[in-house]
Amino acid sequence: MVVVMRITNNALNVLAAKTYRGIGRAWIVRNIEGNESADRLVTLLSEGSKEGRTISVHEFEERKQYIRNQLEQFEGVVDGVVAIGDSSFPMHRGIVKNSEKPVVLFYRGDLRLLEKENKNVAVIGLLNPDEEIELVEKQVVSSLVSYGATIVSGLALGCDTVAHKQALLSGGKTVAILPSPISDILPQKNKVLAEEIVQRGGLLISEYYERAKSKIELRGRYQERDRLQAMFSDCVVLSASYAKNDLGNDSGSRLAMEYAKKYSIPRAVIYDQKTDAKNPKYDLNRQLIKEDREITIINRQNLASAIKRIISASAAAKPDQNYRRGLFDFV
Repeated sequence: MVVVMRITNNALNVLAAKTYRGIGRAWIVRNIEGNESADRLVTLLSEGSKEGRTISVHEFEERKQYIRNQLEQFEGVVDGVVAIGDSSFPMHRGIVKNSEKPVVLFYRGDLRLLEKENKNVAVIGLLNPDEEIELVEKQVVSSLVSYGATIVSGLALGCDTVAHKQALLSGGKTVAILPSPISDILPQKNKVLAEEIVQRGGLLISEYYERAKSKIELRGRYQERDRLQAMFSDCVVLSASYAKNDLGNDSGSRLAMEYAKKYSIPRAVIYDQKTDAKNPKYDLNRQLIKEDREITIINRQNLASAIKRIISASAAAKPDQNYRRGLFDFV
């Protein structure tokens, strides 16, 4: 049985608006509340876009219909799409400027896992962890799940895969944030894992329904994914990562940790000075500990107390509704 994709008229409005030159996230956050008529939206677009011409209602409706036709091919693969203004559109964590807030999300699975009442903890790291890194990360994830946390990660190979799999093994839920359409899982090696995440009550989300047109665009999408990992988590935990250096070493995890700091979202790192001091795969962990006195350090010796601190901080740091639109909005 093919499940019909759930998509609101408002979501189609947002997707269509995004096709006009000069219309980005900041404009959509400022102008779309979810109950606009086509006439109203066309007036706003004619005034705010960089098309340099008057936009007609007929043209706007044609664009919406084209997008609806495009989305029909994903029925049975994508459960639905939600946009800012929809009652089910999830609330981000932290303090985020308008130009970085998500405005549309494609999903498969339980979208309720992104609700701000849910305890979400991102666990991220590098692509090539050693056996010891994986072992400690598994213990941390298992402990987080035992306290009711949903594990968020990016479905990448390495530490992300460990986080998702251990969450499932521990009987928990996990959310995978993708840099690609849900219909085109990246990396392909994790297609089976993605399916298991959904079947076990988890969630896949993406901001895209079309494939990236170039390697440059795809690299940008990975960075956009990193921001969502922070934005939909109450704390971001770094398992292990190289620090950026002249040797070419780097990790997308560095960006996710930077976004968490930017959005005032608590951060934590796994690190044990006695065993990890000479391991270059912990270079970023060491760097962050030096730079941020408030960061939580997790290791085997303090595992219980560190996890309790993360969970307590998650419960205390729920954003006010004003973060979405109002007092803290800026371009």
